[in-house]
Parts: sequence; C-alpha cells; structure tokens
Amino acid sequence: MNTAEKKIGLFRIFRRLLPMVFAATPVLFLAFNGLGILNGLAMGFNTFVTQHFFDAIQKGVEGIVDMSPIIWLAVAVGAVAIGNEFLNGLINFLGNTMFKKGSGYLNLQLHNKASRIEPVEYEHPSRLDDINKAQEGMFNSYFLLVMGLGMFTVYLPYFLFMAAYLYFLKPILALSLVLIFIPVMINQWIKSTVFTRLEDQSAPLRREYEYYEQCISGRELFKETRVLGAFSFFRDLYRSALSSFGKLRWRAERRTGLLELGMKMLTLSGYVGVLYLLFISVLNGDISIGAFAAVFASIGMMFIMMEEMVSRHIGNMSKSIGTVRNFIRFLELPERQGRDENIQAGNGIKLDQVSFRYPGSQSDALRNVSFELNKGETIAIVGENGAGKSTLIKLLIGLYLPTEGTVSIDGKDTREVSPSSIYQKISAVFQNYQKYKMSLGENIQISHTEWLDEDTESQIATAVEKAELDVGRQLFPDGYDTMLSREFDGIDLSGGQWQRVAIARGFYRVHDLIVLDEPTAAIDPIEETRIYEKFAEISEHKTSLIVTHRLGSAKIADRIVVMDHGQIAEIGTHEELMSIDGKYAAMYRAQAQWYVPSVAQSHTG
Repeated sequence: MNTAEKKIGLFRIFRRLLPMVFAATPVLFLAFNGLGILNGLAMGFNTFVTQHFFDAIQKGVEGIVDMSPIIWLAVAVGAVAIGNEFLNGLINFLGNTMFKKGSGYLNLQLHNKASRIEPVEYEHPSRLDDINKAQEGMFNSYFLLVMGLGMFTVYLPYFLFMAAYLYFLKPILALSLVLIFIPVMINQWIKSTVFTRLEDQSAPLRREYEYYEQCISGRELFKETRVLGAFSFFRDLYRSALSSFGKLRWRAERRTGLLELGMKMLTLSGYVGVLYLLFISVLNGDISIGAFAAVFASIGMMFIMMEEMVSRHIGNMSKSIGTVRNFIRFLELPERQGRDENIQAGNGIKLDQVSFRYPGSQSDALRNVSFELNKGETIAIVGENGAGKSTLIKLLIGLYLPTEGTVSIDGKDTREVSPSSIYQKISAVFQNYQKYKMSLGENIQISHTEWLDEDTESQIATAVEKAELDVGRQLFPDGYDTMLSREFDGIDLSGGQWQRVAIARGFYRVHDLIVLDEPTAAIDPIEETRIYEKFAEISEHKTSLIVTHRLGSAKIADRIVVMDHGQIAEIGTHEELMSIDGKYAAMYRAQAQWYVPSVAQSHTG
C-alpha cells in the first residue's frame, strides 16, 4: 500500500461518495435519511413509553390511579410499535430503490473516469489491477455509504436517546454501555486493516482466474480452447489461481474470526454486567419497577442493535473499505488536461525528435523520430513486427503523448490541447476493431454519434459503398437493422465482412484525417488491393495514414515511411525507395516472391 492510499480515510471516502449518491437521487436520499432519524428516535422512545406504561400498571394495582391513563399509555405503546414497523418497511423500500439508482450512477462515474484517464495507462499491468479493484470497490461503495449513514441516522439517535435515558435513571448504566463498545470497535479496526491488505494482494489473482475462466467458457475463446484440447490446461491454471485466492482470504478470515470470538466474550461479559447493575439498582430503590421492566425488556434490543451495527454493518464496512479506497483512488487519478481548440488534423502533423516509452518498459518504443505529414498527403507506414508502426500512429493522432520531443497537429502541441479537440476530425480503422453486438446500421453510425437522431441512411449507404460491403438481403435480411450477434437473435459475419463493416464505420465519421491501421488483415490480397485503390480514389486531396504489412498496397501513398527498431529507416516514394535498394526494397522483394514466382527466380538465377 502506498502513502496516498493510506491517506484515504473514512472522512475522505464519505466526502467523495456523498455528493455522488445525493446527485443520483436527491429526494429519495433526503427522505431515506430523514425517516432513519425518526426511526431511531422512535425505537428509543418506545422504551420511555413502556416504562411509564409499567409504572401506571403498578400504580393501578396499588389503587393510586384509575384505568384511563393505563389505557392511553397502552395505546401509545402500540402506536409507537406499529409506527416503528411502518418506518422500517418504508425505509427498506426507499433503500432498495435508492440502491438501484445510486449504484447505477456510481457505475457511470467509474466509466466516465476510465474514459478520461490517459490511454497509455491501459498499457500498464498495475493500472489494469487498479481498474479491476475499482470495479469491485464501486459495488461496495454504495453499501458502505448507506451503512455509514445508517449509523448516523438510525443507530446514533437510538443510542444517544438510550444513553441519556439510562443516565437519568442511573449514570453507571450509561457508562457500562460505552465500555462495551470499546472491544468491539478495536476488533473492527483490525479487520479493516487486514481486509484492506487482502484486497491489494488478491486483485491480480482475481484478474488472473477471471481470464482463465473466459478461456474455458467465454464465447470469444472457448472454440479455440476446445479444438486445441487446452481445456484441462486452462482448468488447472484456473484452479491454481482460485486456490491461491482462496488461501489468502482464508488466512484473513481465520485471523479476524479468532479475534472476533475473543472480543465477543468481552461484550458478553459487559451484557451480564449491565443486567447485574440493573438488578441491584431496582433492589436498592434507585429505579422504579416500571423502569426495571422497560430497560430489562429493551436491553436485549440494545445489544442486538449494537451487535448489528458493529459486527454486521461496521464489520462489512471493514471488509469492503479496502476496495472502496481503490474506487476513490481511481476516481482521483490525474486526467489529461488541455485547452479546447478548433483543430483541423488534416492541415498537417509534425513530429520533432519524438521518443516514446511504454509504462514499466526499460527501453524506448520510438527514438528520435522526426517527419512531417502535409495537408492532403497520404503516407504509408511499413516495417517488420515490433518496428513501432502502431505506436507511431497513436502518437500521430494524439492518442498517446510523447515521452520526449513534440507532436504538433495543425500547429498545436498535443500536450497543450484537450483530447476531444484533437479527435474531433480524425477517423481511424484499427486492426483490432470492435464487433459491436448491435445492428449493422448502429455498428456504422457509432463512429459519429452526433447523427444518431437524424435520417442518415444516405450517409450510411455512402460509407458502405466506399468499404465495398454488400448489404444484400441474402446476408442482411433486415438491411441496416440486421442484428450482428447470434446472442441477440442476429447473424454472425465472417472476418472479412466484419472488417468491411469496420472500414465503413471509419468512412462514415466526418473527418479530414483518416487512419487505416492494418484494417484488411482478414481480406485476401486481391480484395485488399481493390479496397486500397478505392481508398486512394476517395482520399484524394484528403490527409491520410496507412499502416500495412503488404507492401504492394503501400504504393498508393505519396510517401512511404519505413520503420525499423523504433526509428525511421527510410522515407520516400515507392520508386525512390526501390532505387536506393535499402530496407524497403529488401522487404518488397521478399514479399513479391510469394505472389510472382518469376521475381524470385530472376533474383536467384
């Protein structure tokens, strides 16, 4: 646990959570807590009324009073009891409703925060653990807040009322209740420390066994797992990770369980002590028979309430507080800042001595890269696997910020401009595109959501035509309304068809710079050539970037950037690079021999 994490105390947690839950349901929130205070006071008032009822009965037996006050007090006792039950039911109803809205709002805040942190943070394993822990903490945050508020709105009014009532009866009775709290509170403080440490240790294991679970039964992975006969392999890994997770939790539960047993013995001793003091007080005439009967009847309720508050509510808070701290810490992660600007990415991008290193890496992924993408120019970026092509693209479009050097889009430093300003006129199709479980039209429209409420069928049709996607009724029975997921009674597409959907999505977005980062990997070379030729045609006078392994497709570019071990090895047109007979020429000839045998023979004969 780092220093920042230790500083996240209960006050800071409530200060962050309270405004969020209040913002989700302000009326329900006020009603829930107001009724809680009324309920706590009513439970204490019940003891007070009961005492006077028993005293009236005693006086009635002795002939001091008639039946009239006894009847009225009996009605009061019944009314208070009925009122308590009504308040309990109403509070439970409001609590369930508030939970659904409040937890949904917290979940939304978690996702909003995830969308605002630096994208490069997702490259860091420890940050992935933080996200996993934050998700666990989000679910526990609502319960912790409600339980914490419940102690102030229900339990605190009740115990304050009872402490004052007992003090006026006999001061030592009120003091004994306070002393009983001490061992229980010590127990819960230790549990909080133990379970906070447990959460830090268990998050990586939880993420590990959840991944193995997906390998065994997840829809995207199970087919390959079964075909390769790897089910037993992943099952054993899953069991091992789950076993390690269980051992950590068992050690924590055993330690806190033994401690809790000892503390409960002290609490039980206190309970017996209170009963003894109560008995001595009535024998000595310090309290009335009615007070003795009322307190004796309510003493069990007081200890049940104390046990419920400390062992159940504070106990659950102690277990969950570690995950809640992770949620708060995630919400407080620094966000990427920058001023809003009207940026036209198509006006050009300039890299000046740019280097970039991924979090946790010991070496740079890019080193001293400098070049300029001009307005209306198409540049192809090529290179072997690991050469730095995709990293360069992410820097060019402002997704990542350089470790050293400067990236300027339309003359603006990407460090100084807000991400939304940078992305507003950029469209991209990545190799690892998303297969959204939505309709065909929604899969395309999602790239430009500003048009979602408009009639955009003509724009969709244009994007589909550019991607050369055949939207015939034979494949898409409901046209653009066809659901692309069997899980929702729709259809499945082939890899090539999905890639065309992704390309259409990229064309649909309003842009002046478009990036194609190896989007045609599942399409055969002939089809790929047609798509790139079409792309060259529709991108004329527009600024574009292409990343491709197939060098034949790079010839459509105005210039080709050849990457090698994180640096620019060569820049030029296809003809210029072939004439210098360097890295690009060697790569081009190596690929050409697989498609044109005579090329290989002419260079070996």
